[in-house]
Amino acid sequence: MNVLDRLQHLPRDTRDTLFLLCVIAWITLPQVNHLPLWCSVMTALVLVWRGWIAVRGGTLPSRWLLLLMLLAASGATFYSHRTLMGRDAGVTFIVVLLALKTLEMHARRDAFVVFFLGFFTLLSNFFFSQSLLTAFAMVIGLLGLLTALVNHHMPVGRPPLALAARTAAGMALLGAPIMVVLFVLFPRIAPLWGMPGDGGAGHTGLSNSMRVGSIANLALDDSIAMRIRFEGKPPAQRDLYFRGPVLSTFDGRDWKPLRSGFPAHMQLADRLEVRGDPVRYEVTLEGSNQAWLPLLDAAPKAPALPGYGVHMQADLQWTADRPMVDLVRFKAESYTTFRHGPMKEELGLQDLVELPPGFNPRTLQLAQDIRRDPRYARANAPALVEVVMDKLRTGGYTYTLDPGVFGTHTADEFWFDRKQGFCEHIASSFVLLMRALDIPARVVTGYQGGEPNAVDGFWTVRQSDAHAWAEVWMAGRGWVRVDPTSAVAPGRTGSLQRLVPVPGLVAQALNTLSPGFEVNLRALWEATNNRWNQWVLNYSQARQLDLLRNIGFESPGWEDLSYLLIGLIVLVSLAGAAWTQWERMRQDPWLRLLHGAAHRLEQAGLVVDANAAPRQLAMALRKQWGFDPSGASRQASADIRQLHDWLLRLEAWRYAPASQDAHATRIALGTLQRQYRQLHWPQRAPKTP
Repeated sequence: MNVLDRLQHLPRDTRDTLFLLCVIAWITLPQVNHLPLWCSVMTALVLVWRGWIAVRGGTLPSRWLLLLMLLAASGATFYSHRTLMGRDAGVTFIVVLLALKTLEMHARRDAFVVFFLGFFTLLSNFFFSQSLLTAFAMVIGLLGLLTALVNHHMPVGRPPLALAARTAAGMALLGAPIMVVLFVLFPRIAPLWGMPGDGGAGHTGLSNSMRVGSIANLALDDSIAMRIRFEGKPPAQRDLYFRGPVLSTFDGRDWKPLRSGFPAHMQLADRLEVRGDPVRYEVTLEGSNQAWLPLLDAAPKAPALPGYGVHMQADLQWTADRPMVDLVRFKAESYTTFRHGPMKEELGLQDLVELPPGFNPRTLQLAQDIRRDPRYARANAPALVEVVMDKLRTGGYTYTLDPGVFGTHTADEFWFDRKQGFCEHIASSFVLLMRALDIPARVVTGYQGGEPNAVDGFWTVRQSDAHAWAEVWMAGRGWVRVDPTSAVAPGRTGSLQRLVPVPGLVAQALNTLSPGFEVNLRALWEATNNRWNQWVLNYSQARQLDLLRNIGFESPGWEDLSYLLIGLIVLVSLAGAAWTQWERMRQDPWLRLLHGAAHRLEQAGLVVDANAAPRQLAMALRKQWGFDPSGASRQASADIRQLHDWLLRLEAWRYAPASQDAHATRIALGTLQRQYRQLHWPQRAPKTP
């Protein structure tokens, strides 16, 4: 006997329990990466243990043992998260509770607790991801839970799971229109419509500090940082610099935002002059848990970011008043031709030539050597920049993802020992040499480049496009962008030639079958996911209000949405009530009962004449299934007899009424209708081979 045969012959309770355990495993599996290891292992062991008890017909563990396990899980949750509050600790706890609750499913109410804990656990998956893939997986989990719930309400016997699944799918489809209406019209009032986040939760991406080597790790991260939709012709690849954190203070190991020693009125102000035509674009930014906005250089106006306060800092960096943990979308306007910063020397520029003492002595010596050269003794900033860029072009320097681990003197190692590095190695070493030459310079991090998706036309910027470049102050020109990586690897900034890791086995196999297939498949998937982001995840209150304007509201607000939603609910309710009443009036209630009974019997395999009377149905029923009161079919036989007697009473109500009183007749009909809903109908016999 194979596994399927053994499963088909399991008792009803065992089969239902195993199905429910499989559904619970399905809805908790996507959370494994977000749960502590002990929680994942404990959940798996408990589910396997519960399944073993069900199959072997064993005894459930005692309450004392369950209490001990609960206390241990609570302590482990607190130890892992240092709290029992918040998203991560809450999800860990709810998964543990769900698993432990399966060990005390004694009664019907215990099963209901498991079902509703399962629904809550299913929703908690969206705390970590709202991607299309997660939504698809959770729809399957929802159908599984509904199937288990329907199966739990089905009568005794062995109703097939396929029947419960069809009923659950039908219920889900019936509820879908209501869900769509609520999704479109339910007012999205901040902060009610936000996903909970833990402040300390980590996200991949750039940060407000940079240690040499940190961006090289991002180059292996192929996840999407943001999507761009340009209005009109997009800029050239060489102009696609999306500005992120600007790092002006170096302590010997890390680059950090400017820590000026000057009072506020002596520090550099935000001065920006733009020229030419603006580049207008829309950004869909993935949640980064950071407050900065990666805008195309340079944006003079604050982007329209609903729900956030946005301001520009003196170093031309745009930041929001709080971190963005969820997907956000905003429109912005930038100019690729601009001047920024003071045109003449100011005291605040001294912050940008500071160097930590005791670091990179050979780089300092290199700067002195350049200055001692008679050709450059009086050279200005542009000339010295060109000298250093020429050294990068001709000095045997290479661009690599694997430059090795740098020690204390990172610039010295780059200029003299390794002569290879990723963009942050090159930019950091370049800026340190510029400062050693007494030229104000700073490191700018962000994203450079992007690639258009041929399916939907959006430009995709990935974490692997993270980049670091330099800005050098020049008299009369202000801050000037200098990308030293372009001197080492011109293709990186000119045509976005990424350094890519070795493809995996699946990618290699797909490319062997059809070159470019993997790229096209990924573009199609990302375009589909982008549609999900645009139309579902980013369906904000602004888009709701736009919808109201399109249907005639002049100055819509969330109150109008509420009124519209309430009005629709009332209209639909009235329409449903009217339809129900019309149905009742359209057909004789006695005939409706007779046709319903005939239909149920026909579904069970009874050959029914279209004009059969109740007594004929009762005779056919008895002939088909009989009344065998013995053995395992005792309950089924009682159900058949009950149905047989009900059909005879149905006929008697019409043709041999017990009373002439109209009121008593209506009561008798109501009794027949109530009994009809409580009857146990025969199941279709399985087909014999």
